[in-house]
Order: sequence, then structure tokens, then C-alpha cells
Amino acid sequence: MGIIKEFQDFAVKGNVVDMAVGIIIGGAFGTIVKSLVDDIIMPPIGKMMGNIDFSDLFINLTDIQYDSLDAAREAGAPVIAYGSFINNVISFLIVAWAVFMLVKAMNSLKKKAEEEPAAAPEPPKEQVLLTEIRDLLKARG
Repeated sequence: MGIIKEFQDFAVKGNVVDMAVGIIIGGAFGTIVKSLVDDIIMPPIGKMMGNIDFSDLFINLTDIQYDSLDAAREAGAPVIAYGSFINNVISFLIVAWAVFMLVKAMNSLKKKAEEEPAAAPEPPKEQVLLTEIRDLLKARG
């Protein structure tokens, strides 16, 4: 029974829930970045390079010619889809940059919190009263 209790304690902790939320948001962020690369970034780059569609760039490993990557895949032909690879590398770089900036911001906030001096704890009432008595006695002379 000890291992079940240990697992239950682990699964119910806030860190596991936070991690699950992070994974879900990360997955959604990945789809947004993929769309950004495929639909926003690569079309202008392809246009500048002579109307190239990067997602359709491939090396055909057979003697049969195919008009598109989809046609080659549909026929079951072995291909090296380097255009898709380029898109995925760009997506990765964008996600890596975003994670880097997030970690950098978190570290900055953590460092700032560590640099702030901790407020001195309030002294006990007896000490405050003794200090006031001492100050009054000094003032008397």
C-alpha cells in the first residue's frame, strides 16, 4: 500500500498539475508556430526565391517522376522531404527562442526577488516597550 499512497501524493501535488497545464499550452503553442511558419513566414520566402513551395520540396529516390510530394507519397515512392524538414527546423527555432525568452524573463524575476532585501521581522512587544522606556530615560537626562 505504500507505493500507492506515494503515487497519490505525487499525482495530487500542484507541480504535476502545473506540468500538465504547461504541456497542454505547449502543444497549442506548437500548432500556432507551425501555422506561423507554414502560412506566414515560408510563403514570402518562397516567393522571393522564385515561387518555391518549401513544403513540396523533395528528392525522389525512384526513376518515376512525380509532380508533387503528395503524389509521390500517395504512390508509395521513397522520398526525402527536405522542404518539410526546413519548415520543421524553422518551427523548432521559433519555439526554442520563445522558451529561451520565457526562461530568461523568469530568471530575471527570480533574481530581482532575491535582490530585494527581506523586511525585518517586527520585534516582540516587550522589546518595543523596553526601547521606548530606554528612550524616555535618555530624554530625562
